[in-house]
Amino acid sequence: QMNPVESGGGSVQAGGSLILTCTIARLPYITTGMAWFRQTPGKEREGVAVIRMGSGDTIYADSVKGRFTISRNYANNTVWLQMNSLKTEDTAMYYCAAGNARDLTMSSRSYGYWGQGTQVTVSS
Repeated sequence: QMNPVESGGGSVQAGGSLILTCTIARLPYITTGMAWFRQTPGKEREGVAVIRMGSGDTIYADSVKGRFTISRNYANNTVWLQMNSLKTEDTAMYYCAAGNARDLTMSSRSYGYWGQGTQVTVSS
């Protein structure tokens, strides 16, 4: 099974924290990048954070900088998204994706392997 598997979503009040976990059986590329995207009904999928599994280099969407942290365990192909100071606008389905990250990107077209998603709901 090459598609990532997400876990850890749930409901939290604004200002709270959640951590999402993503695992993949094996990395599909030498330069695999793992990314978190999110989507709400009627909107396009939005990139949140990306990490290159080998180097640990990261990029973040402006909307989450300083609040979210992406990290990885290269040995067991696991990626986490620590989400702090959550806002109601962070409510979305969160997806983990794997792609070839020679250039770090938040374009969803660069990711060929997708998880089923995990729901995050932030209430006021």
